[in-house]
Amino acid sequence: MSNTILEVMEATWVVMPAYNAQRTLEATYNDLPQPLRDRVILVDDGSTDETVAIACKLGIEVIEHKSNMGYGANQKSCYQAALKNGAKCVVMIHPDNQYDARMAMVMVEIIALGNCDVVLGNRIRTRQEALRGGMPLWKYIANRLSTFIENLILGQSIGDFHSGMRAYSSEVLEVLPIEFNSDDFAFDQEFLVQAIAANFQIGDVPVPVRYMAEASSINVRRSMTYAWGGLGAVSAYLLHKSSIRKDDRFIMRLREKNV
Repeated sequence: MSNTILEVMEATWVVMPAYNAQRTLEATYNDLPQPLRDRVILVDDGSTDETVAIACKLGIEVIEHKSNMGYGANQKSCYQAALKNGAKCVVMIHPDNQYDARMAMVMVEIIALGNCDVVLGNRIRTRQEALRGGMPLWKYIANRLSTFIENLILGQSIGDFHSGMRAYSSEVLEVLPIEFNSDDFAFDQEFLVQAIAANFQIGDVPVPVRYMAEASSINVRRSMTYAWGGLGAVSAYLLHKSSIRKDDRFIMRLREKNV
């Protein structure tokens, strides 16, 4: 393994945007590869349960929002903290144990090798596996339809546009103006559209899906709001790219990559 890859791995931080995750946090943390467990940041978004106490017991670095600021705002705090700690790679994983955290090191290695700038955990390898893992049918259909549309419009072949397990190089976080993104659930899709706009390379790895009663999940109404936010981000990018309407979300902080 080259020195460069080792340097990236030794400067990788895991961030967990958390809200009322007391039932699943410890299991998620224990699934992380051992080398990553000493560099975990949890941002608690005003939880009313024992999430913070459990995180502290596990030795996780904790940042607390005094009130619920939203999922996107939580991630902004996560990435700011990771970069402040000198991260060269950042893995974001929901602490709801829905994603197999053991895959984190694989995702980091892909970035360290320079093959991708962004790596997503793909929950959907086959319809049968996703549904057997507990994904509701309506959520599966919505995921497949929106992922197909976004791939088609944006020229990508991403397997799961809506993954809650992602790895980013530090360059991605330094270039993208994520401060202009939504403080709510649309943040994730806005982020991906920004990464595509900046010509970053995006790939994915298979991460088996596992839905359970303890795992967090947004309802149908919030899912619709999330979907519209994603399609809105795609539309805004196309308008910006066509010089029809300027959008600060797509004005990168540094010279665009590979342009």
